[in-house]
Amino acid sequence: MADTAGLAAFDGDALTAYRQKALACVLPKTKEQVSAVLKFAGEEGIAIVPRGAGTSLSGGALPLADAILMGMGRMNRILEIDYENRCVVTEPGVTNLSITRAVEVRGFYYAPDPSSQIACTVGGNVAENSGGIHCLKYGLTTHNLLGVEMVLPGGDRVRLGGKAGDGGLDLLGIAAGSEGLLGIVVEATLRILPKPPVTRTLMAAFRSVPDAGQCVADIIGAGVIPAAMEFMDKNCIGAVEDYCSPGYPRDAEGILIIEVDGVAAEAAHAAERVTEIAKAAGASAVTEAFDENERIRLWAGRKAAFPAMGRLAPDMLCMDGTIPRHALPRVLIRMAEMSKKYGLGFCNVFHAGDGNLHPLIIFDVMKEGELARAEAFGAAILQLCVEVGGVLTGEHGVGVEKRDLMPVMFTDADLAQQQRLKCAFDSAGLFNPGKVFPTLSACVELGHMHVKGGRVPFPNLPRF
Repeated sequence: MADTAGLAAFDGDALTAYRQKALACVLPKTKEQVSAVLKFAGEEGIAIVPRGAGTSLSGGALPLADAILMGMGRMNRILEIDYENRCVVTEPGVTNLSITRAVEVRGFYYAPDPSSQIACTVGGNVAENSGGIHCLKYGLTTHNLLGVEMVLPGGDRVRLGGKAGDGGLDLLGIAAGSEGLLGIVVEATLRILPKPPVTRTLMAAFRSVPDAGQCVADIIGAGVIPAAMEFMDKNCIGAVEDYCSPGYPRDAEGILIIEVDGVAAEAAHAAERVTEIAKAAGASAVTEAFDENERIRLWAGRKAAFPAMGRLAPDMLCMDGTIPRHALPRVLIRMAEMSKKYGLGFCNVFHAGDGNLHPLIIFDVMKEGELARAEAFGAAILQLCVEVGGVLTGEHGVGVEKRDLMPVMFTDADLAQQQRLKCAFDSAGLFNPGKVFPTLSACVELGHMHVKGGRVPFPNLPRF
């Protein structure tokens, strides 16, 4: 595909402020086609940008004008369901939620569940090491990934891991979260889990946002590990209630949705302890979903937080940083102060249990200066995350959005070492160039030769 109208459908991802048409877009259906395209690109020195469903919030799938965009959406078959070994073998274009739907008839599910799970694909989940609501207890993609088959620059295919695991270097761990810099996943083997016998979902309402943050730290500190623990603040509660009416208390400054599971006695004990701790931390009310429909409605509201932001402003930046749980109260207070400084509204909705923040900065791109202020606000939040002992990303990746903030967290030596790893896979630097690294060094003389004076071209892209 190289016509202008066709390319327009692939000119960006969920970092919607940035747009760029690709040189060409290819939509392979087989591993052999992927290998053939990469062999051709390697021989001709043409860059490759991999793309899943385009749900990346960090610009990870943003095309380049002189690169081939490789969309993996047509490789969308589940190849094998192996209940005996509790795994599924799938092509990369299968959506996240389709894995659970394929195995739930036998009482199994796939644990990682990003908010975009109805659309995001397995290949993209591997590239970004996606998490989701239940990552607190059941882990991110990397914890549920048994193996991949990847196509490397030049077209060669390699298998990393598998049903029986692998010895030696943990190359599978490198592939998970590699953001399309090392290769393209054409097959993944995923762990599936039996559904817990009992699941109980509670909602704790708070009059103070810092109190809710302290409650999270107290629950984990008490040795209770919920299946999920999600936070939403008052602004988010109001928007979601207007959007889909899940039954959240509008008068609360913040709520925690907490899910515990296991055998009946385990779930009952955990629910009792969570209720006690929440009340001790200042919760004004703790309620429990009385049936499965009520439980689904509570989670539907959380899943609808992103689209609900459209009721508050036409545009949104969803940030993604991770902090130590004990820093939650301090960070939540600081973000409220930043909101006043930058003159922009925001909503807090995040995976509270593992400290993965997703503040939603709302703005209007048509108002002069608001996009720049929103990006500055987001950068300040991420720098705060690092300042309190956290990291720049939890599950969205670095991409373009956080690329220039990498020196806040890593030294020059750290970044050079990371680039040496990329060089081991992609010596010509053809895979997803311009992402992750604030400077791009030539592999032949790492640390001495830099493109465009050490800067990559994305900051000059047209923005909307």
